[in-house]
Amino acid sequence: MAAMSAAISRPSSARGFSPLILGCLAATWLVWGSTYLAIKWALVSFPPFFQMGTRFVTAGVLLGAFALWRGAAWPKAGEWLSAFVLGGLLIGVAYGATASAQVSVSSGLVVAFVAVVPALVALFEWPYGARPSRRQWVGIALGLAGVVLLARGQGFGASLPGLLTMALACVSWSLGSVWARHGLPGGRRLIPAPGVAGYASQMLVGGALLLIASAAAGEQPVLPPDPRALACWLYLVVAGSLVAYSAYMLLLQRTSAAVASSYTFVNPVIGLLLGVSIGGEVISGQEILAAGVITSGVVLLLAGKR
Repeated sequence: MAAMSAAISRPSSARGFSPLILGCLAATWLVWGSTYLAIKWALVSFPPFFQMGTRFVTAGVLLGAFALWRGAAWPKAGEWLSAFVLGGLLIGVAYGATASAQVSVSSGLVVAFVAVVPALVALFEWPYGARPSRRQWVGIALGLAGVVLLARGQGFGASLPGLLTMALACVSWSLGSVWARHGLPGGRRLIPAPGVAGYASQMLVGGALLLIASAAAGEQPVLPPDPRALACWLYLVVAGSLVAYSAYMLLLQRTSAAVASSYTFVNPVIGLLLGVSIGGEVISGQEILAAGVITSGVVLLLAGKR
């Protein structure tokens, strides 16, 4: 799900992509699509809030230490406030709700649901003067229709809590994305610390909020952890947070929003294939159709952007 939590600078005008940009695209396309199954497997030993909280706090500490080693300035008070809002929405609520949904819903269906985020972002940008084109309206309508189909399938249809938590996750992610780009309602801009220090501060804040939620919910990890669950948790820290999350932040700063959001084309396919092939998940024909409708909507929506 993936998090528009960095201050957005002017997109690069270069016609070609550098190796760094191509590597970041590969990370958001391939790595993020695989993290949903890893989250599912890690739930065996690590409850949802605890899993996500420890994952992001660990990643934030490592990334913050790297930033300090490179001589970056530690965030100031105002930058911490921005990190609290963005980290709370994009990590605390969105990631926490996503992990909670996977307690009762397959990873493939969760990643298919997440693909509706670009449609929600387009709708939430309306008050800021961003008017969708006719093609984008068709894309938004297709994406929302696909979610309705998905919600009526055997996965979400049998789990109302899973459906509601995924809806919360997508709304929170979309609001954080819009506020990172345009600022809060009323005109206040959100300006986190620049570069790696900003990413680290958001991970630390979001992770800390998730650990508070874990303690309030009385979650208890299974110790010693299942070996596969531990391996998945480590994968989420390194590949999902340190690599893919940071790669997405960099894409938002150096490319257009359409390029940065292109992961939504690929993630549902990767998530569904992994869930069915090695995760042993069962997905109905209607749910596969719904995922296709959502992805078609994303294609039309982003194709309508310059």
